[in-house]
Amino acid sequence: MGGHHSSAMGKDEWLTPPEIVESLGMFDLDPCAPIDRPWNTANKHLSILDNGLNTDWSGRVWLNPPYGRETTKWLDKLADHGNGIALIFARTETEMFFNHVWNKADALLFFKGRLHFYHVDGVRAKANAGAPSVLIAYGENNVATLKKVEQWGKLIDLRMTSNLQKEDEHCLTKVTGC
Repeated sequence: MGGHHSSAMGKDEWLTPPEIVESLGMFDLDPCAPIDRPWNTANKHLSILDNGLNTDWSGRVWLNPPYGRETTKWLDKLADHGNGIALIFARTETEMFFNHVWNKADALLFFKGRLHFYHVDGVRAKANAGAPSVLIAYGENNVATLKKVEQWGKLIDLRMTSNLQKEDEHCLTKVTGC
C-alpha cells in the first residue's frame, strides 16, 4: 500500500503493483496495508486502524509507507528492525534520503522508468507515479532478493560503498596523521 500523494492524481493512497510484491517473495508483515485490499502483500496486514508505526514488527516486512513527513519514522523503524524492503520515491538529493536511506540501508534498486501504482479498488492508474521509485533493502536476505530482480533497474549495494568509504577514511587518517 502506501500513501503515495500526487497533487496531479488527487489521491493519497496508492497500491504497489502486485507483480512487484509477488516477485519479491513472501513477506511476514505489511504495516501500511489498506483497510480493504484487492490482493495480499504479506501474511499479516496492519492498516491505519492498527497504527502499524506503534506496533511491534516481526519477520520480513514489506513497507510502502505513507508519503510525507511521516515517511522518515517508517523508514527508521524498518532500519532498526533490519529485515525488510521499502518502496519510496527516489528523491536522492533530499535531506530525508541522506539521513534515513543512504546511511542506513543495505542496498537500493532504482527502477528504470516510472511505476504505475494501483487504486485501492485494484485498478491500475492511467498516469505513472510522476517521480522515480526505489526499493530499499535492509538485511542480507533482502539484498539477495533485490539481486534476483536487478533487471528492473540499477542495483547499488551500499554495504560495498560503505566498506570503500571506511577504507578511504582509514587511508586519509594514515596520510594526515590524525
